[in-house]
Amino acid sequence: MATRQLALDTRPLTPVPAVPAKPTRPPTVPAPPAPAPPSPAAVESLFRPTRTPNWVGPGDRWARAWGMPGPGPAPVQPVGAVRPVAPVEPPDAAELASIRAVLAAVQPVADRTMAQFHALMFLRHPELRAVFPAAMDEQRQLLFRALQECVRHGDDPAALRAHLVPLGRRHHTYGALPGYYASAEECLVQALARYGGDAWDERAEAAWRRLLALVSRLLVEGLEEARATPAWWQAEVVGHRQASDDVAVLTLRPDQAYPYRAGQYAAVETPWWPRVWRPYSFGSAPRADGLLTLHVKAVPAGWVSNALVHRARPGDVLRLGPAEGGMTVNHSSGENLLCLGGGTGIGPIAALVEEVAAHGPGGRRVEVFYGARRAAGLYRLPELRELAVRHPWLTVRAVLSEGGGADGTLAGELPDVVARYAPWHGYAAYLSGPEAMVRAGAAALRRCGMPADAVRHDLAD
Repeated sequence: MATRQLALDTRPLTPVPAVPAKPTRPPTVPAPPAPAPPSPAAVESLFRPTRTPNWVGPGDRWARAWGMPGPGPAPVQPVGAVRPVAPVEPPDAAELASIRAVLAAVQPVADRTMAQFHALMFLRHPELRAVFPAAMDEQRQLLFRALQECVRHGDDPAALRAHLVPLGRRHHTYGALPGYYASAEECLVQALARYGGDAWDERAEAAWRRLLALVSRLLVEGLEEARATPAWWQAEVVGHRQASDDVAVLTLRPDQAYPYRAGQYAAVETPWWPRVWRPYSFGSAPRADGLLTLHVKAVPAGWVSNALVHRARPGDVLRLGPAEGGMTVNHSSGENLLCLGGGTGIGPIAALVEEVAAHGPGGRRVEVFYGARRAAGLYRLPELRELAVRHPWLTVRAVLSEGGGADGTLAGELPDVVARYAPWHGYAAYLSGPEAMVRAGAAALRRCGMPADAVRHDLAD
């Protein structure tokens, strides 16, 4: 049997490279260049500087609270050209008659008509969807009421301007752009055509287009006016005090200086209900430290109010629209002030008192009637009474609709009690609180002989 010889490979082995030893120190990274020292300022700002009014930086606490990484790409310009700002004649009498006939035909199916309008708008211009909240029921009602208001003032350009320009300013807070109105206008015409029935014809369409062109121009005017100010401010909750089971006092620190006057209000958005804005009055006059105060009552089915009262805590971040409202004091007039505050409506009333105290009464008297259902609702009474002790020009009377008589409180409905102390010659009245109380109080004061232009509140007429 043959034996096989195995040949041995005598070539030299290729040396295996040595494994480098594990480093004991991390590699040296060049230090970034030192930033240029800021130029000295005469007064140190209380607020963090920002690049633009609503800018947030990556990792910024405001951005983290809202789930935003920082400034993103520029918003997509919507389809539809911006209507040129040119004079638009209001509809004449015949056109208004056609417009009103269509509105009357649409009214029984108003919700369906507005739903058709929104469906057309979101289908053709999906970029507009981000401006609206997730639930559209309330939006449909608000839109139809706005149409009714526009038709009611269709032959009065001054009244139409007074209604629509402030509305356009508010649209800036919601993220609207001028081109949105032309897009929405076309969809609204088509929705009205579908549900206008026999009232809709070529003349009615031309009349509606004329009215909507005027409406769009005034809304764009208000929107352009508002573009000089931030669309919204971000404000951190730094204090949350439960004044009662359903009332909370929130202290907010805005991310930049927030201009407002005592007696004004602002729309508020929470991170829990995006694009749902609700108005709340400021509960204090402007403060040197820049902090803001809101008094909020949780109402049944109130999404925003319940979130602010029962869910918000220090560290949460809200959004504030610009300050609105004309319930402010003219300090040069010297007129006496009659203030009616019901429930959390005492917030702006107390703010007005604080502003008068800071500015100086100038010889005026200030009479405050503070109303609530039960004694627990008079949560600011000790503070107001303390102010009255320090300032002889201030008188504070507490009114309870259920009870009264104890601790110097008066019994009865707030408007009726105020009427007992009439006449109020030489006074300007400021009313804040539940809508029913404000309207009843305004009517009672007019019956007492107070001129209508001396009764001031922020409810729509």
